[in-house]
Amino acid sequence: MQQVTINFSILFILLFSVTSCNKPEEKASSDKKTKNEVLVLGTIHGGHLTDSVYNIDYLQKLITEINPDYILTEIPPKAFKTAMDGFKRDDSISEPRTMRFPEYVDVIFPLSKKMKFEIIPTAGWTKYMAAERGAKLRAIRQDTSRADDWAEYVKGNKLSDSLYLASGKVNNPYFIHTNEYDSIQDIGLQTYNTLFNDELGLVAGKILISHIIGILKRL
Repeated sequence: MQQVTINFSILFILLFSVTSCNKPEEKASSDKKTKNEVLVLGTIHGGHLTDSVYNIDYLQKLITEINPDYILTEIPPKAFKTAMDGFKRDDSISEPRTMRFPEYVDVIFPLSKKMKFEIIPTAGWTKYMAAERGAKLRAIRQDTSRADDWAEYVKGNKLSDSLYLASGKVNNPYFIHTNEYDSIQDIGLQTYNTLFNDELGLVAGKILISHIIGILKRL
């Protein structure tokens, strides 16, 4: 398997790639109704194009086998409308943000033509939020009085990455859904939270809350 490092921003996106499907519950009697099931399916963005295991074909196979009724995606509603309109018109994705992610361009949108699931946009992300977070991170990085903090932040990320590589399970579609994987990524995340929460906590909170609201509205 190709060694591709996943940073915490991708993990955040991975945690909000949600698939909902219906699956018959084992019946003790014929009176029991179908039970709704929600599955969390992590994706690795550009990694799907290069990874030897968790590639485009593998992701297509997973979604086909799950056979969902709905797929909740981390696409903002306005961007989704533009992406879907373009897909129906041109059979391709031209919306700038959506087209960055192979799981949408090469898997989910094409599969929607031959499967019956509905794609639902749930992302609360906005360009303003991203710009605000980026500006604050740049300010911290360029602040000479915060050099030690930035070095500690970089160190935490490098440690997470090194442990992830050492696991020998980079981009493994099963491993990235485990507590062990979360604990590895948490090293970098907790460093980020400890050092920068005062500056970035409100921004991150707004993004997270917007995501959660978008998902809960659809469940």
